[in-house]
Amino acid sequence: MKGRAPLTAQHPAPDQPPLLNRPSDPDPVTVINADTPSPLLLVCEHAGRHVPQSLGNLGLPVETFDTHIACDIGAAEVAEGMATKFGCRLVKQNYSRLMIDCNRRPGEPSSIPEVSDGVIIPGNQGLDDAQKKQREDEIFRPYATRCQAETERACTAFAYSIHSFTPQMKGGAPRPWDIAFLYRSPVSEGDRLADLCAEMWPDLVIGRNEPYFIDEKTDWFIPVCAEARGVPHCLIEVRNDHLRDAAGRALWADRVSHLLARFMVQ
Repeated sequence: MKGRAPLTAQHPAPDQPPLLNRPSDPDPVTVINADTPSPLLLVCEHAGRHVPQSLGNLGLPVETFDTHIACDIGAAEVAEGMATKFGCRLVKQNYSRLMIDCNRRPGEPSSIPEVSDGVIIPGNQGLDDAQKKQREDEIFRPYATRCQAETERACTAFAYSIHSFTPQMKGGAPRPWDIAFLYRSPVSEGDRLADLCAEMWPDLVIGRNEPYFIDEKTDWFIPVCAEARGVPHCLIEVRNDHLRDAAGRALWADRVSHLLARFMVQ
């Protein structure tokens, strides 16, 4: 990626114990089909719901990690299904976004949220700079480094980030969109992708830069990796009530795969 210094994994200070204790804590990043020179790259920043054993559950009930504030419900399974269908590369983050959000720039307030959709996160209260940096170094950077490396591979011709969104935030309006496409750069061709989706499934309610939009403060992969690479790209959001069971996740993996398959040959 031109003009940007590569992110490199850092190590804790000698007097600071590691945040992740192997082998009980998983690696921050998993790459599926890593050796495949596929033109299609998928990433899933909010796939995981792990928390390092050293931090317990961040002071939260364990069931919190099955909700939208901890991970993008069903997104990992949709992305994995797509990677299987295409035989393409998929980069997944394995830790909960409540630990550190790997689709945020480190240092942004929403990177390590103290409150998420009205829920106070006890384990994120009053962290000092060293504690925040440790999460960045041990969780964010390995994932970010791999995303950058995979995006910059010569074979990468398309890059898509797979997410899901909740039908309604606390106190918010209902979100009617079945699927949404987030983009801002003309090179993304996100409008054309959304048009094709509407053509293929006229009954779907399709969002364009809704319920979110791409922003430097609230996004990382699209502005830092995909836009910089200059290939067609988009952040694809599926409403998570469609993904509550295996049948729904398989259906949407199939739909989005068919959509991209047609789009990439046009």
